[in-house]
Amino acid sequence: MSTSQQSNGKCPVSHGGMTSLSSNVMSWWPNALNLDILHQHDTKTNPMGADFSYRDAVKSLDFDALKKDMHDLMTDSQEWWPADWGHYGGLMIRLSWHAAGSYRVTDGRGGGSTGNQRFAPLNSWPDNVSLDKARRLLWPIKKKYGNKVSWADLIVLAGTIAYESMGLKTYGFAFGREDIWHPEKDVYWGSEKEWLAPSDERYADVDAPETMENPLAAVQMGLIYVNPEGVNGQPDPLKTAAQIRETFERMAMNDEETVALTVGGHTVGKCHGNGDAGKLGPDPEAAGIEEQGFGWRNPGGKGKGRDTITSGIEGAWTTNPTRWDNGYLYLLFTYDWELKKSPAGAHQYEPVNIKEEDKPVDVEDLSIRYNPIMTDADMAMKFDPKYREIAEKFYKDHDYFSEVFARAWFKLTHRDLGPRSRYIGPDAPDEDLIWQDPVPAGKTDYDVDAVKAKIEAAGLSVADMVSTAWDSARTFRGSDLRGGANGARIRLAPQKDWEGNEPERLGKVLDVYEAIASDTGVSIADIIVLAGNIGVEKAAKAAGLDIDVPFAPGRGDATDEQTDADSFSYLEPLADGFRNYQQKDYVVSPEEMMLDRTQLMGLTANEMTVLVGGMRVMGANYGGTKHGVFTDNEGALTNDFFVNLTDMAYEWKPTGKNAYDIVTRDGGTKKWTATRIDLVFGSNSILRAYAEVYAQDDNKEKFVHDFVDAWVKVMNADRFDLQA
Repeated sequence: MSTSQQSNGKCPVSHGGMTSLSSNVMSWWPNALNLDILHQHDTKTNPMGADFSYRDAVKSLDFDALKKDMHDLMTDSQEWWPADWGHYGGLMIRLSWHAAGSYRVTDGRGGGSTGNQRFAPLNSWPDNVSLDKARRLLWPIKKKYGNKVSWADLIVLAGTIAYESMGLKTYGFAFGREDIWHPEKDVYWGSEKEWLAPSDERYADVDAPETMENPLAAVQMGLIYVNPEGVNGQPDPLKTAAQIRETFERMAMNDEETVALTVGGHTVGKCHGNGDAGKLGPDPEAAGIEEQGFGWRNPGGKGKGRDTITSGIEGAWTTNPTRWDNGYLYLLFTYDWELKKSPAGAHQYEPVNIKEEDKPVDVEDLSIRYNPIMTDADMAMKFDPKYREIAEKFYKDHDYFSEVFARAWFKLTHRDLGPRSRYIGPDAPDEDLIWQDPVPAGKTDYDVDAVKAKIEAAGLSVADMVSTAWDSARTFRGSDLRGGANGARIRLAPQKDWEGNEPERLGKVLDVYEAIASDTGVSIADIIVLAGNIGVEKAAKAAGLDIDVPFAPGRGDATDEQTDADSFSYLEPLADGFRNYQQKDYVVSPEEMMLDRTQLMGLTANEMTVLVGGMRVMGANYGGTKHGVFTDNEGALTNDFFVNLTDMAYEWKPTGKNAYDIVTRDGGTKKWTATRIDLVFGSNSILRAYAEVYAQDDNKEKFVHDFVDAWVKVMNADRFDLQA
């Protein structure tokens, strides 16, 4: 820095440009299409390098040694953050729960499979107070085992080991979660501008929980589930029960699982509210650099033990908070409960005339006893008729309750890990569970060319073969590894009846495929994908290029009994820009919905571009519409979509909300029609850059080869057996 710069007090870097999480050029044009959702998790952010495979590394882990160290950790307190009652179980369970519990079935995002809890905003959510300490307690173990165990696996494992150490026979645990290296920008957590804003902001009617904004599941910004004090902090167990039911349903849990998780989660540990939470220091993301990633410093006390403040509610739920027992249900049903206030001023329930021996002891001085507490959510288990019936059944049969809880906990912590074939480790259970979307193995030792010949002889059009394969594969969600072509669930309910799958056309195509499957013994799933490949090869040949689209046999056909139809309803495409389909008008634009689907499918912006261009010219639009079919040679895999989109001989005239005419400049003659999805590839500067590449005279073959690469990626997205 020069003397003049120093004297003028100038700084050589832009103020705020490298510190604001929201700083980007798009803030100048808030209505522009932001492609960042497709650019996240770039390999440049990964410090492990391209040659590192976590799924290979974890297989060499000493699983028994790690488990022993984790068990030891539960009762080996560290002086800087000693455990309540000398046991970290409650803290570690909350750590795992709040990582996994952010999952929502609507779009499969959230959850614990990426280690995202280490980053903002989750690391600083009000509901995650003190979990910064829990992660730091795990650091010595992470440091010891290094690359052989991911943060994602370690965070989720912590709660399972905690339950084991307190006496629960768990259902199992599977490794295989790979860490990310910066926050997940694709997860929409809500539009609120402040933590814990009233629930009304994400409900059309807060008294009608089903009106919560999709894809959200938690009731307020910064919470994992529901407000423990009641709807908008106003106690009413029945209203809270309604919110619990909707929230847990959106997290893929039924009533029995919901009650089991509530009861089991509150059987151990305690709430912390022994002071004014408003006096706590800033959260980890906002705290000073000297805090080194810690947040919520308590300036008026030591901030631990009986001096801990998190939720604001204060007390344990059970008499023995470090023991897996039936104490929660015993207290809930044995005593009447009255509404009181915690030292922090939070609403909580305490028992009337409780026996001294039923009170839990103080976390530091075992000679002192305090009342147990219940939250509004706990009271919902007693006053909601359906929840109470289940809870009473659990109370009468503790073994049954323990089994249901163990399975529900396993589901909670493994819901977004994908199918059982991806599970790693000696404690991974062998049982096929319906929520894992099981698919039987398919044949691999058959004559692919002979099957291709039968498909070609059936006389289906390129559009029919390509569209059916695409519709089958496009359901894949990289968020929770559900959907995809494997299993051929497109022929089962509910998928066979989805509007976007054109049920009448689909039924005719599937009739042909089922006959071929019956004749050859090959799965319909393989035939669907193989036929799609044939369609692409035919289209390429019509464009003057002979190609072979790579094909990997081995898909199986799922049955109705292996399919959770209600759960699969969330995978229905309400819009698919690749086929120019949109069920109806939505608040968000068609192009934004296309980006969302593209990201869920694991595609890049470039792959999205080349696929849309190819699908258009092959005539794969929904319902055979001509929007965006910018070619006079439909059915041929040419680069005409891009050539004509960028041709300045035409201009573009709006004719409706999502409709445009492409007319000649010299006479205004209509040549083609289009939607916003088509024209965005010419209007958005980044997408236009890709479109221009494929419009070039010297890139006709590149277009075809790039299309094939992207096509195969979509067809094989759920073939985890083919992936490293």
